[in-house]
Amino acid sequence: MERLFTLDAQFLFDAIVLAISMLVMFTFLSYLLFEPVRNLLEKRRQRVLDEQETAKKERTDANAYKEEYEKKLKEVDKEAQEILSATRKKAMQNEAKIIAEAKEEAARIIERGNAEIELEKKRALDEMKQEMITIASMMAGKVVSASIDTSVQESLIEETLKEMGDSTWLS
Repeated sequence: MERLFTLDAQFLFDAIVLAISMLVMFTFLSYLLFEPVRNLLEKRRQRVLDEQETAKKERTDANAYKEEYEKKLKEVDKEAQEILSATRKKAMQNEAKIIAEAKEEAARIIERGNAEIELEKKRALDEMKQEMITIASMMAGKVVSASIDTSVQESLIEETLKEMGDSTWLS
């Protein structure tokens, strides 16, 4: 009966030759097949690292842009508040100016009205004096129609008016 597994010299020689040939073939195939795969994986790893670095840089840039944008928004808000404040101030000045002009116009109207009232009083007073003079002249003319001349008549009228005084005309 023959054995299935024998450790003889031929078997050992075949095993050593097989191991050496496998080592040579593995080395040759690793340079031939594994090296391109390793290069491909290294290139892919490098590309991923570059993309990560680019993403970090872009994220840093985005944060910087975001900060700049927020800063500009704050400046715009501040500028808008300043514009609104200036507009309110100008509106208040315009309001004060319009009110002052209205008060001046009202004062002028009142002053003009008072002046017209005074003129009307003086005119009415003069008319009343003229009317009184006419009435006094007619009365005096009837009483002393032939005996008194015109100069005496005028002096009597003036004397009567002085006796009556200005207070009589005002009431």
